[in-house]
Amino acid sequence: MRPLDRIAGLRWPAPALLAWAAGWLVWYAAAPLAAPVPAWIAATAAGIVTGWGCADTRRRAIAGAGFPLSSWVLGAAAHLPPWVWLLAALPLFAAYPLRAWRDAPFFPTPAAALAGLDAIVGRPRRILDAGCGLGHGLAALRRLWPEAELAGIEWSAPLAWLAARRCRGARIERGDMWQRPWSGQDLVYLFQRPESMARAWAKADRELDPGAWLVSLEFEVPGRTASARLEGPGRRPVWIYRKAGASPQASRRSTGAYGCR
Repeated sequence: MRPLDRIAGLRWPAPALLAWAAGWLVWYAAAPLAAPVPAWIAATAAGIVTGWGCADTRRRAIAGAGFPLSSWVLGAAAHLPPWVWLLAALPLFAAYPLRAWRDAPFFPTPAAALAGLDAIVGRPRRILDAGCGLGHGLAALRRLWPEAELAGIEWSAPLAWLAARRCRGARIERGDMWQRPWSGQDLVYLFQRPESMARAWAKADRELDPGAWLVSLEFEVPGRTASARLEGPGRRPVWIYRKAGASPQASRRSTGAYGCR
């Protein structure tokens, strides 16, 4: 197995951490032997090459940018002691713990990312945003279905608290999206990562009612043909899957129209 294939097989964010570490190791090794600029270029190249094993372009960018960005910050504030940087990182880990990064890094759903979805799936009454973050996906879903009953689940307690205040008409839970039942939902929306899509479909197939929908922004379910796909210039693809069987009963009532800011 090639080294980059091994990196691709690691759980996120391990590939990014490995790329950042590679950049700094090369920097400390090269700095005493070469001028600062060549040493910096070599370290940046090491991070980019190591990060190239990540599963998608966005993660490659995160991994490759780690060393140059951190070196710039450290150079701009070199007089600060090392413990300051650890202190500065604590709020990030509190807001977005490592377990949440293993599902998906924090990338909000663009406002118009789901445009046209309503023409395909009709009028679902009960919708779950699994891994809702700050509620951007819920806001996009509310624009399509203002009278739907929206729910979101988010592992990060601070993000769940903020999402509940942004989307007051949605029911937000702090918890594990993999443990929370999806049964009873007409549509489950995800913006996760490639590695979690097979698990997401297995859960949807096991728990959703026949005729319910699983909608994924950007990442498809491996080995399964989508029922439909939305794509176009300047937008991420939306993969749409429907569980076989009769449609969920349309008699479910919504709780009314609410807003997400």
